Amino acid sequence: MKKVEVDLLLYNGTVLTLVSDQIIENGFIAITGGRIVAIGQRYHDQLQPKEAWDLSSSLVMPGLINAHTHAAMVFFRGLADDLPLMEWLEKYIFPAERKNVNEELVYLGTLLACAEMIRSGTTTFCDMYIFEKEVAQAAKKAGMRAVVGEVLYDFPSPNVKSIDEGLQYTADLAEMWKNDPLIIPAVEPHATYTCSPGLIKRCKELSDVYSIPLIIHLSETESEVKLVKEKHGLTPVFYLDHLGVLSERLIADHCVKVTEDEMELLKRYGVKVVHCPESNMKLASGVAPVPELLAKGVVVGLGTDGCASNNNLDMFQEMDTAAKLHKVYREDPTAMNAISVVKMATINGAKVLGLENDLGSIEVGKKADLIIIDLNKPHLTPLYNHYSQLVYAVNGSDVTGSIIDGRVVMRDGKLTTIDEKIVMKEVRRIARNVSKSVL
Repeated sequence: MKKVEVDLLLYNGTVLTLVSDQIIENGFIAITGGRIVAIGQRYHDQLQPKEAWDLSSSLVMPGLINAHTHAAMVFFRGLADDLPLMEWLEKYIFPAERKNVNEELVYLGTLLACAEMIRSGTTTFCDMYIFEKEVAQAAKKAGMRAVVGEVLYDFPSPNVKSIDEGLQYTADLAEMWKNDPLIIPAVEPHATYTCSPGLIKRCKELSDVYSIPLIIHLSETESEVKLVKEKHGLTPVFYLDHLGVLSERLIADHCVKVTEDEMELLKRYGVKVVHCPESNMKLASGVAPVPELLAKGVVVGLGTDGCASNNNLDMFQEMDTAAKLHKVYREDPTAMNAISVVKMATINGAKVLGLENDLGSIEVGKKADLIIIDLNKPHLTPLYNHYSQLVYAVNGSDVTGSIIDGRVVMRDGKLTTIDEKIVMKEVRRIARNVSKSVL
């Protein structure tokens, strides 16, 4: 029988496919040209790999998708904790950004965030921040898949000084990265309370021109809802409906304070939602009605938010929190089960970003975005249910390998694309200036 050459072969591992809850023991995955070309049980010698990876005592699963974060905000980790959202933003974060954020800070901060995300199992992240061209460059350098969009406000940011300049920057970003295998551009107005109706509608138009995601913070706090109602006479979701921006390409981050009628509206238009439980808990924003959204058929992904309000980018911790938060909030241990949360971090995250044809599950033809978890650990022994173990026992530090677009970006716990020591040294240098300017 003729041998088939493949670029990379993973074998002897437990394969969690996220396809009809299929789990393959002693499984193999063959990768060529950045995509999965074969999956099965017990590797056979018909396959001739250029490189092989024995995954004995390990689990391989789709890479995690962090559907909402602000990567470069690792620079503000721990800068202003234990504060309400508006005070946190207006008295600390916005001033710190005005005084310190520039291209260098964003590039280095994103590289550091990429190192943290790769180490803890994330292979794709969706970013909203300033100087997003630098975010894209850093993600590309790290070998990570990223959805990137410049945050847009009515007021100037450290990067753009007017609405027109911000929209042009976004259009340039879309042109620069269209058809890139790793970087996906997006249009990202900050929120209904920081963006005028005209800006939001122009963002929708730009999203339509390039057929790229439109992303906004939505109904994150009670004060936001009150502010929008006082100003526009409508709650945030109905306000966006009035502006004509609800669509399948809209990604709504948080959705903590949404009503039954608003949830129905999100479902009707196919709007995707991203749940950020740890950030919402830390800022005391409330608990998003995720079980209700899922019951209605709304697609919900999972995100960490930025390190200034979390303070880490570990999606395994986020899964654990998501599952437990809704149980205790509803006093119902069945409110959010483990498999639902794993799907939020994988296949649902891919659906949120419009990438479900390529990501989120292990299937022939999909892109090879995979992570390897070492199961030979005291805290992971014994193992009865893989999904429960992933949500309630696995830590980001249990991830030993990561493959993105068929490229090995971490093997045996060692990053192959980022020199962490140099990045951390440079981040510490800049952080000294951040501290002096704010604290």
